[in-house]
Amino acid sequence: MLGPQRAPCETTVPARPHEAAAATRWILPATILGSSLGFIDGSVVNVALPVMERDLGARFATIQWVVNGYLLTLAGFILLGGALSDRYGRRRIFAIGLLGFGVTSIACGLAPSAAWLIAARLVQGAAAALLVPASLAIIGAGYRGEARGRAIGTWAAAGALTTALGPPLGGALIDALGWRAVFFINPPIVALSLLFASRIRLPQRARRPAPLDTAGAAIAVCALGLLSYGSIAAGEGRSMAGVLATGAALPLLWGFVVQERRFPAPMVPPALFRNRNFTGANLLTVLLYAALTAALFLLPFLLIRTHGYSAAAAGAAFLPFSIIMGLGSRWTGGLVERIGPGVPLVAGPLLTAAGFGSLAMTAHLADYATGILPGLVVIGVGMTLTVAPLTTTVFDSVPGEQSGVASGVNNAAARVGGLAATASLGFAFGGSGLESLTDALITAYRNVMAAAAVLAMLSALIALASIRPLWKRPATTRP
Repeated sequence: MLGPQRAPCETTVPARPHEAAAATRWILPATILGSSLGFIDGSVVNVALPVMERDLGARFATIQWVVNGYLLTLAGFILLGGALSDRYGRRRIFAIGLLGFGVTSIACGLAPSAAWLIAARLVQGAAAALLVPASLAIIGAGYRGEARGRAIGTWAAAGALTTALGPPLGGALIDALGWRAVFFINPPIVALSLLFASRIRLPQRARRPAPLDTAGAAIAVCALGLLSYGSIAAGEGRSMAGVLATGAALPLLWGFVVQERRFPAPMVPPALFRNRNFTGANLLTVLLYAALTAALFLLPFLLIRTHGYSAAAAGAAFLPFSIIMGLGSRWTGGLVERIGPGVPLVAGPLLTAAGFGSLAMTAHLADYATGILPGLVVIGVGMTLTVAPLTTTVFDSVPGEQSGVASGVNNAAARVGGLAATASLGFAFGGSGLESLTDALITAYRNVMAAAAVLAMLSALIALASIRPLWKRPATTRP
């Protein structure tokens, strides 16, 4: 048979009830464990960065690439990863992503130098780009109707839980065993997820898969890489290198736009951006997640390097933020149904901006209860008000058959915002880096939090100008 072959597990299964139950029994355990790798990785590695910097003898600009390398390939390939799962089978791509993540985790843990670690993180981001979209696609294919909604809700709740528990548990591991332990905990999770995934049976999809936009993915990664390098170099004071890299990225960005307009199945369909709500929601996503990523990147440095927190204590500092988001998301989802997404998308970023402003003003306070907790609580409430309405807006602004692509574009927008933010952190130090642990870091932290507050306020203004209707009158029943 010509064309891509389906895995044997993706042929149609008999519809008998006990076999259907057996087919879906392992979906949630496999996808929750697999997705937890990305959630934990994103939250724990930030806590480990100050220790990595010290142990590897790396400069701040170098350690930025531990996060940026991962975000670069994840953002560049995540949409292609979804297309690959459609073409070659969701379970197959999920398994390949798991294996890649496990192998690169070992490579990260064994890294003898910062360069080795960054190279491994680049490959790890590409593996995550296969893993993340395939996990949710497996749930979508395995469940129908109300069962699908319940499964997605369980998956999301588990993601919030692992995100909340990741930093304190990772911090404890770092204190006890060193930063390499945060990577060595991944392979056992990979093995267990692979075992569960091997038992999944999915029905075969009838429609012909779309062609792969590999050229678009390659152009995106090159352009984002040059922009990241340019920002980091300029932040270090190497203005010429920054200008040259940024200048080289501009034609690639234009080439990406041309590629997406001409390709029959683009990763980022230009037609989606004709919708005002979709465009506004994605601009908001880029700015707000840039603010959040930059703030959460630098906070562990302040806690550990300036205020003397242990890694475990620095990780535990994030718990209120994560718990508020995990517990509040269901409530904000109901709020959207009652009043629409417009008001929460204005109020949420404004609250988040207030939280960043609070952190900026209390940078010098080592006491957690007065210096860190109030700002993190306000940020948690603001982001909780924002995330569910943002997702609803993205889905409601496109036809149902394009919801997967729209979700992928919004996911990529969040990663690109985070990538741009971490690449630009050097500007906050004015080229001085971390040589002065008290003055330079506190000043940079204040600058970053102030910039994050401005970005969050701009997000609110974008929502105010673009999201329609801004207010939906609650439905009333007449007697």
